[in-house]
Amino acid sequence: MAKGKLPLVKIISIANQKGGVGKTTTSINLSASLAAYKKKVLLIDLDPQGNATMGSGLDKQVCDLSIYHVLTGKNTTQEVIARVSGDYDVLPANRDLVAAEVELLKEIGRESRLKSALEPVRQNYDYIIIDCPPTLNMLTVNALVASDGVIIPMQCEYFSLEGLADLNNTIKQIAKLINPKLHIQGILRTMYDPRSSLTSAVTAQLRKYFGNRVYRVSIPRNVRLAEAPSHGVPALIYDRNSKGSIAYLALAGEILKLEKLTEQQETTRA
Repeated sequence: MAKGKLPLVKIISIANQKGGVGKTTTSINLSASLAAYKKKVLLIDLDPQGNATMGSGLDKQVCDLSIYHVLTGKNTTQEVIARVSGDYDVLPANRDLVAAEVELLKEIGRESRLKSALEPVRQNYDYIIIDCPPTLNMLTVNALVASDGVIIPMQCEYFSLEGLADLNNTIKQIAKLINPKLHIQGILRTMYDPRSSLTSAVTAQLRKYFGNRVYRVSIPRNVRLAEAPSHGVPALIYDRNSKGSIAYLALAGEILKLEKLTEQQETTRA
């Protein structure tokens, strides 16, 4: 790193327009796994359901301050950030966030509200992970405008491939019009069953179109991953030795390794 240069902050949206693919599970457990690698992590819950908030140990029902207050300019980001037991920070969400989307529609620069809100705190973190809602709305657009890259969790099913094509087009449009650095950082196969021939066929299709952007690590179906949110902790804390915890630790390791390789390549070109 050049003298005086600020540390690189990776802002990553976890997005998929299809629900039930492990998006929130990935947001929580990737945040905890990166923190286990001694990285400073902020998890932003941008879904009005507030599942990432609850799964991180915060009660969305009693959150006096949330991401709603940040997006609408009522409070600063620093005032709303909360620390959780997974050794990462959280910008929590609850049903108030529905109102934020309505209010943003009337505002100038509405697509960039989250990006602007993160500027004062972004250098406090190595990674900022954004859990997006399962729809392409103004909240998701705000996440994509603020992000460097997108991780797309998906099941190995053919309907998932159709949804992936739509999301890919959306990312390309936002990169073209608003955020030229935005790109698909990785495709993460979730609820993975290696015994299924459909899994193998869909994986082959993914590798054909996305190449090495398909992570080597896949996330298996795992009871512990499903149980952990009800206890308000990441799987890494609930059961560190579970297959789900081990898989997300491996994913974090793969992401860090790829980032280091990219930095080395950029240094060589420079």
